[in-house]
This record gives sequence, C-alpha cells and structure tokens, in this order.
Amino acid sequence: MHQRFMSVVCVAAVMGQPGFVAAGEPATAAASRERGLTLGYNLDHGQALDAFRDAIAADPGDPTTYRLLAGAAWVALLFEQGIITVDDYLGQARSTLARTAPNAALDTAFHDALRRALALSEERLRQNPNDAEAHYLVGAAEGFLASYAATVEGHVLGSLGPARRAYREHERVLELDPQRKDAGLIVGLYRYGVASLPAPLRLLARLSGFGSGRERGLRLVEDASRYPSHVQSNALFMLVLLYNREARYDDALRVIVELQSRYPRNRLLWLEAGGTALRAGRPAVARTMLEEGLARLSVDTRPRAAGEEARWRYTYGAALVALDDPHAADRELRAALALATRDWLRGRVHKELGAIADRAGNRVAARDEYRLADRLCRADHDSACADDIKRVMR
Repeated sequence: MHQRFMSVVCVAAVMGQPGFVAAGEPATAAASRERGLTLGYNLDHGQALDAFRDAIAADPGDPTTYRLLAGAAWVALLFEQGIITVDDYLGQARSTLARTAPNAALDTAFHDALRRALALSEERLRQNPNDAEAHYLVGAAEGFLASYAATVEGHVLGSLGPARRAYREHERVLELDPQRKDAGLIVGLYRYGVASLPAPLRLLARLSGFGSGRERGLRLVEDASRYPSHVQSNALFMLVLLYNREARYDDALRVIVELQSRYPRNRLLWLEAGGTALRAGRPAVARTMLEEGLARLSVDTRPRAAGEEARWRYTYGAALVALDDPHAADRELRAALALATRDWLRGRVHKELGAIADRAGNRVAARDEYRLADRLCRADHDSACADDIKRVMR
C-alpha cells in the first residue's frame, strides 16, 4: 500500500456512531464522549483521554467509548511523533517507516482499550450477525489495528489483515443499511487510496479484497462529511487531505475554515491552511493564515508536536519566498533548519534557500542548495519535494 496515504485511511475509525447502549448511565457517558471528541479535535489530548475514561466509568458496556479512548491515545502518539499535517501523507510507498518507540503509557492505553472494544464488538456481532451497527463496531475497531500498525509502528504490511476486515465490515454495513453514510468513510478512503496506487499494487490490493474507484471513493467521503454523526468532523479532516491530493485547493481551504470555526483551539488548522494556500499559489493568503497561527502558537502553553515549530517556520519562510521577501524568508528558513527533526523538512528548507539564491542570480549557490535538497528529500521518501526540484533544475 501507499504508506503515507494508505496509513491514514483508517483515521476515519477514530470517531463512530453512538454505538451500543449497555447497562449503566448512557446519558452521562454520551455527554463525556462528546466532551472528549471536542477536546481531542482541539489538541487537548490529555483531557480527551480523561473524558473518555469518565464515559467508560459511567457505562462500561459500550464498545464505542473504548474505541474512542484508543483513538485518543493513538492521535496523541501521532502528535508526539510530529505526524500532524497533510505533508506527512504525500510521499512514496514503503513497506516500513522509521519511527521512534511510542510513549509506553499511551501505547498500553491504546492496546488495552482496543482489546476491550473488539471483545464487546465481536460479542455483539455473534449475537446479531445481520445488525449493521454490530458490523460497524467491529470494522471500526479493526481499522484502528491497521492504522496503528502503519502509522505508529511503521509496519504497513502488518496492517493489511485488519485493514481488509475493516473494509469488508463497513461494506457490509452499507449493504444492510445504505443510509449509514458514516460507514462509507472507510470504504471511500480505501477505494480512493487503491485507485491511486501503481497498477501492480492496485491489482494486488483488489485481489486482497479491496475495491477501487477514485471518484466513487471521494464521493463516499464527501457524503460522510455531510451526514450528521460523530464521524462527520473526521470526514472533513480527510477531505482536506483528499482535496489537496486532487489539487482542489479552494475546496480544501473551505473545509479548513469550517474546521477552524468548529475547533478554534486547534492551532494546526492555521498551519494546514497556510500550506494549502501555498500549494494553490496564493502566498498572500498563506501569510495571513500563518501569521494568525503563529500568534496563536506564541500564547499557547500546551505541548507542541515533535518538530512543530520547524514546520511553522518553514511554511512561513516559503510564503515569504513566494512573496519575494528574501531577507525575512532567509531568517525563517534558517530557524526552521535549526529546529527540523526530519530530512524531508530539511530538504524542503534547502529547496526554498535555493529559490532565494536563484532569484538573486547566484546560480552556483542555487544549484548546490537544490542538489542537497534533492538528496535529503529522496532519502526521506518525499517524492513531492523531489519532483518539484526536478522541475526547477530543468
């Protein structure tokens, strides 16, 4: 599978329908779940985990809440590893990806909660084999196993078994209840992702049980984004990725603005808006979004993602390059270079430094920067950066 894109597919499983209401205090649990979802989308990861634990205490028989707790732990781990924007999912295919060892407490929280979610979900499916919600619950939990293996552990091949089960279960939901647009999210993402693969991998994926279809997949995700459910916001986040891949940048920006209004404490939405506006060739819009985001960052005392400040400085510097402000751009890019934790980001910084030298007429310095950028981007499988450099060098 295409690692950087396909590993994000089952982010859709983070959210879900309210789920099975067991004995307990479901009203209290539902309120805690809603609070946890809002906190998580606003980057308040620790408080989100606490809210889901409160929900479990109020209603320990509901598998959805265990899955949401696992999801909150997983997202917190991605945040700690610095996997935070669309750029993290626009690279080349790999079967493995280097990752630092995950936070032990979060890793344990994920696995413990997901085991419980799977046990409760499988039991409901055994009792109700034609129940759409039971199939949804199992598929969503299996989707987590796939996503965790690919994104946190870096083992894409190890994710294929649970990914196939997640896809199959959610296809079954749509067969049993075509109005369950939330189930179309995972199905749509896999269909889109498989259609984006090179032909040999696409054939292998189809033989493994995955459907294909770029337009159909995108339409299913769009339907999920309009369907009132707990998965709706997650579908919107997925559309930001898909619209960027489709070069539908205005649509991506529209979705980001909607998410900003829903989750104003999520400062990364302003970083995402800046990056998207740059891809759209709208550097003035990018600068406006980034300057507002940097202002939010400067007063935000919450933890930052690994390498986050380098991302801000690089993206802001790239906007300044595009706006022909070389001195300010150079300052931001040098700061990003000092803070960068990944080679692909270092490569992109050197690409922008090459552009500054190129515009100044210093072709020797520009060529050196571009060549260094190419080596760094290729070493970290950043094909988008490498392709840009190839075009510039021509």
